Amino acid sequence: MDPDTKLLFPPPTKSKDFTVTISEPLPTSKPLPPPPSKPNEALVILAKISDFIHEWTPFALVFFYFVFSTCIYMICTDAMIGIFWFVYMATNFYIAGTTVLEAFLSMEPCREAREAVCKAQEKGWKFPTPDEDLLILDVVIVAYLPNEKDIIMDRIHYALDEIVYPRDKIRINIVYNTPKSIEPLETEMQDMMLSFPHLRVIKVPNSTSKADNLNYFFTLNTGADVIAIFDCDHYPHPHNPRWAVERFIADEETDIVQGRCIVFNASDNLLTSMIAVEFDKIYAVSHPGRARMMHFGLFCGSNGYWRAEVLKRHKMDGDMLTEDIDSALRALGKGYKAVHELNCVSYELAPTTFPAFWKQRLRWAQGWTQASIRHFKLSLTRPVDHKRTATQRFGIFSMLFIREFSYYLVTQYTCLVAGFVITKFPKTPVELARLIYFQYPVSQWLFVISIICLIATLWITFRVRSEFATHRMIIVFSITYPFYLVVMATIGIFGHARQIVAYSSWNPTART
Repeated sequence: MDPDTKLLFPPPTKSKDFTVTISEPLPTSKPLPPPPSKPNEALVILAKISDFIHEWTPFALVFFYFVFSTCIYMICTDAMIGIFWFVYMATNFYIAGTTVLEAFLSMEPCREAREAVCKAQEKGWKFPTPDEDLLILDVVIVAYLPNEKDIIMDRIHYALDEIVYPRDKIRINIVYNTPKSIEPLETEMQDMMLSFPHLRVIKVPNSTSKADNLNYFFTLNTGADVIAIFDCDHYPHPHNPRWAVERFIADEETDIVQGRCIVFNASDNLLTSMIAVEFDKIYAVSHPGRARMMHFGLFCGSNGYWRAEVLKRHKMDGDMLTEDIDSALRALGKGYKAVHELNCVSYELAPTTFPAFWKQRLRWAQGWTQASIRHFKLSLTRPVDHKRTATQRFGIFSMLFIREFSYYLVTQYTCLVAGFVITKFPKTPVELARLIYFQYPVSQWLFVISIICLIATLWITFRVRSEFATHRMIIVFSITYPFYLVVMATIGIFGHARQIVAYSSWNPTART
């Protein structure tokens, strides 16, 4: 998408009551059970202490990890520090080089997407496939109602009014769960089906998760050819479904089409602006670049389209914290073909407070850890029923192992610098140079080249940024990116610690 081109469609019967009167005691041959006794206070206190320890153990593990690592570097000799520095610089050079290569490879998909938009505009938004030949589409908007009760009606109206797709070939499905009845909202949603025949509102019984909601929907016989999954905070671009369906029609081997997610509340504060640029870097640079380099794409949870028969067989695993990542890796293991369509745009909300951001990313980090442990074998095995190339296996290894390992690379480098600042803070430019380069001249080149790779990646991100990411946001992101990496690496290690103690609490992202 050209950064100077604005999108044409920006987001913005009751039963009677009765009473039964019993005048005499009911006959019984057994004595009534005694009333339940009060719980033992000591056991209650022990349970609270146990919960407290379980809740804070991951924090303690991460805290002592940083303290212990920093202390180690404080007592190391200069020769040992030099070795550590060289190893970190060499590993960082590989990661930076891979990242910038992905960025350069993403430029062609971005150019192709921009050209496709220009052609569609010139033809008055007429697409290659006639309307009567389009696939039947189920759009599934998944909601956890207490958390999203303030935004769900707005999203329903948007989907009904703004999405451009033949009405006889699309259904808007609101699939939600709630632990308690929320009225009059639920009745209002049900009543809307009388006015919109292509709207279906489904309250999933006994559901406790997004995976439960989706798996229940997959049991319904809807007759759809394609199923699209959206979180409740999304505004799909009006032509979003058309771009995805055109990809399925153009290539019968395509099983999954993943669109580009854009943060539209980027201007709310510094945090949302950082997340907005990060999403541009992930969805417009990293994903399409990796797909070109490693020959596989990924379903990312929302704004993803599946062939219906594939998804109904595949289902979601409710035991995983991030069922979307698990489903993406299972699909990769089964040989399903996923592609990234940059014109299939959807707008979403970023967390506006750091606590909400922290909870969301911790869940993502632990979910990635779970999925990486479960599916790491994909990088080592080559199935007989379909071909998984050496390039794909290396890409999976890089994504599941090196990405998780990079959290320790970043944090260990941070601890190394902290140890030096505490014990040997440089007083002259010569000492500063020695702090940075040590006695290995080659580490100078590794350091400089890594910085160049970072700048190149950010420049390409700037070229493909969304209309909500301003020049100022890109500059601020570039300056603060090293610190942002440290925060993200800390969250990653926190996710590992939670997985070690089998932490399983799920905190939904707040929606406002």
